[in-house]
Amino acid sequence: MPELRNKTILILSPQAWGKMFLSKHHYAIELAKRGNRVYFLNPPVQQNDMLTKSILIEPIQAYSNLFLIQHRLFFPYILKFKWIGAFHFFMLFQIRRILKLIGPIDIVWSFDLVNLYPLSYFPRSVLKVFHPVDEPLNKEAIAAAEGADIMFSITREILDKYHHQNIPKHFIHHGVSDDFLQQPAPYVANHPVRIGFSGNLLRPDIDRKIFIQIISDNPDCIFECWGSYNLQQTNIGGGSDSDSINFIKRLENFKNVILHGAINSQQLAKELRLVEAFLICYDVEKDQSKGTNYHKVMEYLSTGKVIISNNITTYKNMPRLVQMIAERKDNNMLPNLFKKVVSQIEAYNSAELMLARSSFASENSYRRQLDRLEEFIHEMR
Repeated sequence: MPELRNKTILILSPQAWGKMFLSKHHYAIELAKRGNRVYFLNPPVQQNDMLTKSILIEPIQAYSNLFLIQHRLFFPYILKFKWIGAFHFFMLFQIRRILKLIGPIDIVWSFDLVNLYPLSYFPRSVLKVFHPVDEPLNKEAIAAAEGADIMFSITREILDKYHHQNIPKHFIHHGVSDDFLQQPAPYVANHPVRIGFSGNLLRPDIDRKIFIQIISDNPDCIFECWGSYNLQQTNIGGGSDSDSINFIKRLENFKNVILHGAINSQQLAKELRLVEAFLICYDVEKDQSKGTNYHKVMEYLSTGKVIISNNITTYKNMPRLVQMIAERKDNNMLPNLFKKVVSQIEAYNSAELMLARSSFASENSYRRQLDRLEEFIHEMR
C-alpha cells in the first residue's frame, strides 16, 4: 500500500495558515490531493486573539480533504520561555485533546523548529516525520527532532546539525507547486526592465542596506515586490521595530518600487511570469536559513527567468540556475552583479538558459518530491 495515500496526517507548523505559503502549506495541499485527510495545526493563538472554542477544526474551503486546527491553550504560553518542562507537561494534555477530536492519525509531519509539540507525545503507532526547512538556531530546535522516525531537510548543513539522531536522514530540495509549473514563454525584453522580489518584507534578515542601494542605483528598473509589508498582512511573522518600519517607508517613497502586498499562491504564480529577473538579497549572518537554500528560488526558476542573488550554498557552481556572488560574509558585490546581469538581460534569458531553469523546477515539483519521500519512507519500513 502506498505510504502517503489514504492516510490521516497531522501537520505541525510554526507558521499559521494564510495568504503567504511556505513549504509546510504546500506539502499540506499536495498531501491532501493524494487522498489523505490532512489536518494543519496552527500555532496556539495568544491571549488577545479571539477564539470562541478552545479547539476549532474547520475545512479549508479551497481544498478537499484539508482541515485547519486553531487552538487556544488552557495554560500560559509564557511558560515556554520561563519553564519549558512545565510547558511540555501541559502540552501533552493539549495534544491529547486535539487527537481526541480528530481521531486516530497515521502520520504526524513536523515542521516545528520551536519545539511546541514534542514528537514523543504522539502514539507509538504513528509515523513521525521531522522536516526542518530553516536553520536550527538553538537547543529547542535541536530537541524538536527527538522522537522522530525519519528526517528530511532542504540542506545537508541542516541534516548535519542532527548527527546525534540515529534515524534515516535525507536531503530533499525545496518543492514548487503546480500553480507555477507552466511552459515559459519566449523571452521578450521590456523597457524598463522589471525586477521581481517575493517574500515577507518585514523579515529582519533582508540585507536592507544593499536592497535599498540596488533600487537607488537602478532608477531605470521597476522593482515589483510581493509579500507582507505590515503586520496585518502576514501569517508568517516579521518585525515591527523602527528599522523595519523605516525600511518599508523608504520602499514606499521610491517611484520605481511597487508593493503589491500579500497575495495567494495562484495569483503570485501568474504575476511572477511578468518580470524579467529576480532579486534575492538576504544577510547570511542574520538569515534564518544561513544562505543555504530558499523556498522562493524554485518558484523563480519555474519562470525560466534569471535570478540575481546573495550566496546560496545549495546552488553553488550552478550558474545556469542562479547568478550569485561568491562572498558569504557580505553582499557588497551584489550591486555590481545586478548591473552586469541587467545590462545583458537578453543573454541571461536565452531560450537555452530559460529551459534549463524551468526544467529543474519541474523536476522538483511537490508532487515529485512526495514521490521521493514516499520511497524513502518505504525503504525505512
